[in-house]
Amino acid sequence: MSLSDADTAPHIPVLLDEVLHALAITPGEIHVDGTFGAGGYSRAMAKAGATVYALDRDPDAIREGQAVADAHGITLIAGEFSRMAELLAERGIDKVSGITLDIGVSSMQLDRADRGFSFQSDGPLLMTMSQDGMSAADFLNNAPEEEIANILYRYGEEPRSRRVARAIVEARPLERTGQLAHVIRRALGHKPHDKKDPATRAFQAIRIHVNRELEELERALEAAEALLEEGGRLAIVSFHSLEDRIVKQFLRNRSGGEGGWSRHMPEKRAADAPTFAKPAKAVRAGDAELARNPRARSATLRSAVRTSAPVSSSGSPRA
Repeated sequence: MSLSDADTAPHIPVLLDEVLHALAITPGEIHVDGTFGAGGYSRAMAKAGATVYALDRDPDAIREGQAVADAHGITLIAGEFSRMAELLAERGIDKVSGITLDIGVSSMQLDRADRGFSFQSDGPLLMTMSQDGMSAADFLNNAPEEEIANILYRYGEEPRSRRVARAIVEARPLERTGQLAHVIRRALGHKPHDKKDPATRAFQAIRIHVNRELEELERALEAAEALLEEGGRLAIVSFHSLEDRIVKQFLRNRSGGEGGWSRHMPEKRAADAPTFAKPAKAVRAGDAELARNPRARSATLRSAVRTSAPVSSSGSPRA
C-alpha cells in the first residue's frame, strides 16, 4: 500500500511504505501494531495479507477505531504496548512474525484541545494517553520545584529548566494548557518571529513523564524481543532523539554491537548470542513525503530481524 492509498485516513501514517518494506509481510503471517491510533499502519498490514492484532492505550482510539478494525478484520486490543506479550498470550498467541511501533503522541491527541497535549490551543492540563492516572496538572501543582526542573531537563532537554520550573511553581495552581504555555513563554522570552515556540520542550517533557513513555518503550522492546519468532521483523518509528537513542542502543546491544543500555534493563553479556541480526540503516522521510506530511520531518525508522537465539528469564539473550 502506498501513501496515496491512505488519503481517506484522518491522519497520514508516517513512513508507511518504508515500514511495509521493513515488515516484508507474507500473507497469513501474524503481525502486531503496538500503536493503532487512526489505524493507518494496521489497515496497510491487513491489506498486505497479515492477520493483525492492534493495541492502543487510548480509549478514544479504541472506541473510534473499532469500525475500522472490524472492516479490515483487525483485532483491536485496549492496553499498553509494553504488555503486548501478555495481552496476546491471553488470546493464545505466543509468537508473531512482525511488530510495528509508532512512538510518542499521535496527531489525533495533539489536535484535540480537550486532551490537553498541545500548547497551540487552550484546554484542560491533562496529557494522559490512557485518560487515567496522574495528569499534567497533578504533577505540576504538587511536585517540588527541583523535580520539575529535572524532568524538563531530562525529557525535554530544556537548557533553562530551573528558570521554567521556578516560574511554574510561582504560578500555581495551573489548570489549563494556555496558562502553562503563557508561563513558559514569559519565563523564556517569546518573540512572534521565533521559529520554535519556547513551550515546545517543556510540553514534551511533561507529557513523557506523565505517561512514562520512555519506560514503556524500553519494556515494549523487551516484550517484542520475546514475542518475535525466528526471522520476525521489528519496525519502530520514533520522533525525537530520546526515543531514537533508546531504540538504537537496544538494537545495537541485542545484535552483538557495543553500546550501553537503559538503567532499567540488563545489558547483553559477552557470551550471549545476538537476538537480532545487524539492524538495517535508519530511514528518514524523503522530500515527497515531507511536502505531503510535515510531521514526518522528525521521524526515524529503525528495523531489525529476529534471530533464533532464546531470551533468558532476566530479559537478556542467552547463548
